[in-house]
Amino acid sequence: MRELLPQAYLIGLIGLLTVAAVAVGRQILRVRRDEVALARLGGPEGSDGRPDDSAGLYELGSVQLRKRLYGQAGDSLRKALRKAEAEKAPDEALALIQNALGFALAAQGRYPAAVRHYRAALKARADYPVAMNNLAFALEKQQKPEEARHLYEQVIALDGANATARKRLRLLERRNVAGAGSDEPTSGDGIGGDSNKAA
Repeated sequence: MRELLPQAYLIGLIGLLTVAAVAVGRQILRVRRDEVALARLGGPEGSDGRPDDSAGLYELGSVQLRKRLYGQAGDSLRKALRKAEAEKAPDEALALIQNALGFALAAQGRYPAAVRHYRAALKARADYPVAMNNLAFALEKQQKPEEARHLYEQVIALDGANATARKRLRLLERRNVAGAGSDEPTSGDGIGGDSNKAA
C-alpha cells in the first residue's frame, strides 16, 4: 500500500503537467496564428498584403481585437463598415462589423459610441444575442440597469443557455437587492471577449 502512494502521486503529477503543457501549447499556437494573420493582413497602406475589401478589413480588425489593439481595430473596422456599406453587404455582415466596432469602442471606455454601434448591429439583425449582451453591458456602464436587465432577459428568451446573460442578470439583481439599502452604486465586472463571439 505504501508503495502505491508515491506511484499514484507521480502519475497524478505527470497528468497535471501534461494538461498544463497542452493548455500552454494551445495558447502559444493561438498567439502565433494571430501574429501571422496580423503580419499578413496588416501590411502598410497600399501594399499587396493589406486588405481592401470589407471581409479582409473585418478579419484584420478581429485579429487586432484579439491582440487588444483596440484603437487600430476601431480604425480597421470603421473602414470595413464603409466598404461593406458601399458594397451593399448583407445585413448579417453589417451586424458583425457593427458589433465588433462597438466592442473596440467599449474596450476603450467609449460607451456612448459603443451603444450606437451595438444598436446599429441589432437594427441589422434583431436576433443577435452577442450584440444584445454587449449592448446591455455598455448600458450597465452608463448606469442604466433597467434597460440592461430587459436586454439580458431578451437574450435568455432567444438563447436559454446563454451563460453570460444569466450571470449578468444575477449580478444586476444582487446589486438591486444590495442597493435597496444603500445609495451607493456598485461597480461590475466586464464581459469577456466575445469579439466575434464578441464579434
